[in-house]
Amino acid sequence: MLRRQTRTYWLPLLLLVMAGLAMHMSFWFTPADALRDEDIYYIWLEGKRIIAGENPYARVLVSDMRANDKYATYFPLAYLFSALVQKLGLPEFLDWLYLWRPLSFSFHMGIVALVLRYFYVRGLWILGVVAAAIVLRGRWSVYIARVHHLEFAAIFFLLLSLVLLSERTKLALLAFSISLGIKQIAIFLLPLYLIYLWSHGTQGKRSQALGKGFLIILSVPALTSLPFLIWNAEGFWNSILFSATRLGISHIDGAPSIDVVLSQQFTWLVGLRAKLLMLFLMGMTYLSFLRKEVDIFVSAAMVMMVFLYFNSVLFLQYFLWPLCLILFALVERVPVSYRQDPS
Repeated sequence: MLRRQTRTYWLPLLLLVMAGLAMHMSFWFTPADALRDEDIYYIWLEGKRIIAGENPYARVLVSDMRANDKYATYFPLAYLFSALVQKLGLPEFLDWLYLWRPLSFSFHMGIVALVLRYFYVRGLWILGVVAAAIVLRGRWSVYIARVHHLEFAAIFFLLLSLVLLSERTKLALLAFSISLGIKQIAIFLLPLYLIYLWSHGTQGKRSQALGKGFLIILSVPALTSLPFLIWNAEGFWNSILFSATRLGISHIDGAPSIDVVLSQQFTWLVGLRAKLLMLFLMGMTYLSFLRKEVDIFVSAAMVMMVFLYFNSVLFLQYFLWPLCLILFALVERVPVSYRQDPS
């Protein structure tokens, strides 16, 4: 009986991985020159600039903090990894792609495995296959696989963090830190983590638990950013803040955010002021979580949905963030079935 139950996890996972490999490989034949307008090229380029002694965050100082010129807006982890790869003997963009493509595939399959297991241990393996297939071959995943964005890596560590949070808290916080170091979109979930640490801390030691947890979360972004802060603090902070002040452009022209619509009449509604409604709705979600009305996945999904629907700037890769969280939130309160053991 146990062997049959185990097969219901590993066999679907194997089939999903094979389907995922076929999809990813279909994009691995894309010529390197066709990706020179994508973020993955500029991550490689920033690594090359670091090796040449150039500060990737300095270019933003000559900008108006509105129009984008492919500035370095992520924390440095990906740029430093790019520089390391080049220093180790893979200096060309095509070399970088040869390494990144299987890595991106591995993180994508990691997301699929996490989704399938989360459903499986709740006795919902059939529904889990459906959920995993959505993450595997849905249009947003296909898009990210095609343009080679960082999303799979960042989302994998975020989901791993949330899955481990209750049982292996320190490891979960480190995984969240790595996610932020890769791509800081999940920064809006930081208050949820701090609320969780406070509410689950031992009476009388909550402040200590909160402080230690916060340091773990900061560890990867802070340690990788420190050299660039020393190098040029103004350039670094302006680059990181650029995402909040840039022009409210949209890749989906027919669906601008409400602040972009209103800014046509109220020209002052730009930059950080345009984010007030988004931040207010996020704040209401934090309050709901603090009051223990909802659990962590529901709260995280709501926060990322607010980001998706109200952020001034919209890119197609943003859609995958709330989608992955919603799948977990749907069955978060379904009790774990101890009759099944996927290990």
